[in-house]
Amino acid sequence: MVNRQMKTTFTVALTAAMALSVAACGNSNDNSKNNAASSAKPDSTNSGTATNTTKSDKKVTITFQNIYPDPTTPSYKMVHELSAQYEKEHPNVKIELDTLNTDQQKVKLKTQAASKEVPDITIVNPAAQMKPFVDAGLFAPLNDMLDQNGLKDTYQSGLLDYYSFNGNVYALPDGNNIEVVYYNKDLFAKAGIANTPTTFEEMLKDVKILKDKGITPLAIGEKDSWTGSFLFMNILLRTNGGPGFLQDVMDGKKTFEDPAFVEAVDAFQQLVQAGAFPDGATSIDANAGGNIFKSGKAAMWVIGSWETGAVDASSVAGKVGAFQFPTVNGKGDPNQFMLAPGSAFAISANSEHLQETKDFLNFFASNLPKKQFELKNAVGLGQKVDGDLKAAGYSDLAITIAGLFNQVKGGDLSFDNTMNPATSQVHLSSIQNLFVQKMDSAAVAKEHQTAFEANK
Repeated sequence: MVNRQMKTTFTVALTAAMALSVAACGNSNDNSKNNAASSAKPDSTNSGTATNTTKSDKKVTITFQNIYPDPTTPSYKMVHELSAQYEKEHPNVKIELDTLNTDQQKVKLKTQAASKEVPDITIVNPAAQMKPFVDAGLFAPLNDMLDQNGLKDTYQSGLLDYYSFNGNVYALPDGNNIEVVYYNKDLFAKAGIANTPTTFEEMLKDVKILKDKGITPLAIGEKDSWTGSFLFMNILLRTNGGPGFLQDVMDGKKTFEDPAFVEAVDAFQQLVQAGAFPDGATSIDANAGGNIFKSGKAAMWVIGSWETGAVDASSVAGKVGAFQFPTVNGKGDPNQFMLAPGSAFAISANSEHLQETKDFLNFFASNLPKKQFELKNAVGLGQKVDGDLKAAGYSDLAITIAGLFNQVKGGDLSFDNTMNPATSQVHLSSIQNLFVQKMDSAAVAKEHQTAFEANK
């Protein structure tokens, strides 16, 4: 049973586990680890005046590209409220929000990067995904800004390493998450399912029961292809018997044609063929897919713990629990998770208002922990927060997720945070295609290996 007085210091436990997979990032940095002794308490807001290092009355517009499009979510409220607060305290500064969903933002940023017109602040993913932008000199180092006001010490120890290259930090993460299976307790009861599945075989059985009852078993929005990949990687983590498959491929110890990968493709296709997902899944984007679960129309949702606050703000609040992804064919440890160091805020090296943008991001990041805590969205935060979840009115779901963080025994990063972009794109398209047609699993594995060898 999870301690109902669980403190948010559960976040530190995840960082230790994530350190096991730092090598998989392809990260080349000599940054020292962050000091874990300092904490940013929920009531220790830094004022805008304190964080501002430049005094100027010149009119400045800062374009802030972000991925929080859903007005019902705490993250949407967070970015709007902090931006409005900064504008109020700095009347000469206008924060212009460019809000997109995740895949839209990735595509737009690639176009902007090609013309070297990156917005003042943009969103990047860690490790392999952000490295090409850093190599192209598109992002400004943030070391000087992190050294102001103790901001660097608010981040969990080791987390900034995922966003660092050659001793420089280039982005500030918004979270640090694990992937879990959310489930609707009412829909499970309606289908007569008494317990959550602990094996993949049980999950398939539950999928069939739910399908027969007219309930969508698993919500997903596979138009944004990372969603299917994330689910698939849970299966591979199990069939491989633990983390490190992609690292082994990169190190030449394994190939994608290894039995563990073929077995994972087989299992994934079993879910598809059992009718686990909504009809037309590849035409539904990630936000709409999530809303299938949050509106009570799907029984399960395999997604990152960053969605906890959004679930608690939805119509299924109070009806949702969470559990670890099950073993597959008797393989894997349920306490090994897909690890998800969050998307992060980077500043354009070519910003016309570089110092003003750094001042704003310092304010934003310094105040983000308190704001997210207030919005009941601190579970999975990348910065340290000292607070009592139960006393603050956090839900049983949030406290359950906090308990799962404490059980983490390592895991893997996502495919596209580990492999190079060209191989990752082949992977994303390949998994997406499995929603449309059944394929020979060995052929899918060979497709991956061919792409890897062509893009070393």
